[in-house]
Amino acid sequence: MQLWTFRPTLRTAVFAFTVLGVSLPLPVEAAEPASESIFDGDSLAGWDGDPRFWSVRDGAITGQTTRENPTEGNTFLVWRGGKVSDFELQLEYRIEGGNSGIQYRSREVKQWVVAGYQADIDAANEWTGTLYEEKGRGVLARRGQRVVIDNQGRKKVEGPTTPEDELVAAVEREDWNRYCVTVRGNRIQQSINGLPSVDVVDHQQAKAADSGIIALQLHAGPPMRVQFRNIRLRRLPASTGRTGGVKKKVVFLAGKPSHGYGAHEHFAGCTLLARAIERGVDTLRTQVYRGDWPREPDALDDVAAVVMYCDGGQGHPVLDRLDSIDRLARSGTGIVCIHYAVEVPEGPAGRRFLDWIGGYFETGWSVNPHWEPHFASLPEHPITRGVHPFSIHDEWYYHMRFREDRQGVVPILTDVPPPATLRRPDGPHSGNPHVRAAVAEGRPQPMAWAIERAGGGRGFGFTGGHFHWNWGDPNFRRIVLNAIVWAAGEEVPANGVASPTLGWEQLEENLDSAPPADFDRDAVRKRMTGG
Repeated sequence: MQLWTFRPTLRTAVFAFTVLGVSLPLPVEAAEPASESIFDGDSLAGWDGDPRFWSVRDGAITGQTTRENPTEGNTFLVWRGGKVSDFELQLEYRIEGGNSGIQYRSREVKQWVVAGYQADIDAANEWTGTLYEEKGRGVLARRGQRVVIDNQGRKKVEGPTTPEDELVAAVEREDWNRYCVTVRGNRIQQSINGLPSVDVVDHQQAKAADSGIIALQLHAGPPMRVQFRNIRLRRLPASTGRTGGVKKKVVFLAGKPSHGYGAHEHFAGCTLLARAIERGVDTLRTQVYRGDWPREPDALDDVAAVVMYCDGGQGHPVLDRLDSIDRLARSGTGIVCIHYAVEVPEGPAGRRFLDWIGGYFETGWSVNPHWEPHFASLPEHPITRGVHPFSIHDEWYYHMRFREDRQGVVPILTDVPPPATLRRPDGPHSGNPHVRAAVAEGRPQPMAWAIERAGGGRGFGFTGGHFHWNWGDPNFRRIVLNAIVWAAGEEVPANGVASPTLGWEQLEENLDSAPPADFDRDAVRKRMTGG
């Protein structure tokens, strides 16, 4: 599998390809810690369990009991690669009958008997996605819950992750499913098929484990079979400490699928950004909502910033919620709009956007060409920290409708569009006499901008983001990460928000659909770079 990384220059973003799954580090980014396969697909090398129950079949670790060969108690297959502390574990599983689980930061109390954190799996799909502590505190969080456990062991449900009915529907019965477990410090996150399942902060120091072994469970009871494959472990740098205090919340509103593969990938893009903020900013936590507006009435309670990355225009999901978002903005909540989310109809919605973020895409005034601007000069602003001049091909909207005299609006990314961006005939999005005059006169056009509202709170608009692959560009990504942190009222690090280098493997996670048979990564690279 080929991975790609990005080396942007002033002239163009140059895409560097690597082979054999090894990505080259970038001079301006910390490389993503490499993941390792901990199952070779052929044998149980590196694993240890009761041979009566564990084997490799069809390229998968297989645990099986029968009526003739039952297990008297829960038995485990233990990975002998050593203890792990902070990590990301990804695998695929399928189960027929019974109950199973993935043990982590666990301990072996006797041969092939394990205690500790467990990502639950069951064939009846009643518990899959739950966080359980084997031979310990029992259920720590039901699937669909964000939970904080205090030092006395009291559990407080702070809100939802993904609605439980969506998690249930996402599980393929008796077929392969993808499980991901991410642990940093005392924070534990599990997801099923890309949907966040549980998010737990465990403050109970007498019970919480800082490191431990990985193992797979075969549950006692009726006959069953469970299989695991594609098991990959990414060891993460040790966290700076246990999560303490109350972190500010940033909510991402990821719109429904609307374009072809690799375009308007709202959920995948929000997930990449949220993951980077979780890793790079100690004072913020994130929640990504997918598709429709959150159904939970408290989803936007006590939120520091709302990030909207969704389709806009007449179908913008905010149109039915202008008053509720306005109340948030007036209370100081940051508002960030990415790509199509900056477009709303002229009138009440447009006026609100002028208040919230200082500008918006107005049909008959603004335009949406695909082109490659050159951001050669960046203003001194917290949002530009660590960002180098760059250029990248995207659907960059311009000639936005701003506040009168651009009052309070700070242009962040600006260029003078070439006449070639107006080759199309006049239309609601393609051209009009006003924009043609502006281009003919050589007026610089902001494509990202920021405001600080007079009554408190901040706003940011960003017109790029049509092509999902552009999130792999460190400057493109960093300027949005910085803006989200700034909009949430936090201090942007001196060198900007650090985030790992992204390759194809990361960019193709959580996309709305599978790639078409004729998908050509090399052609995508050439289109993005203009090469």
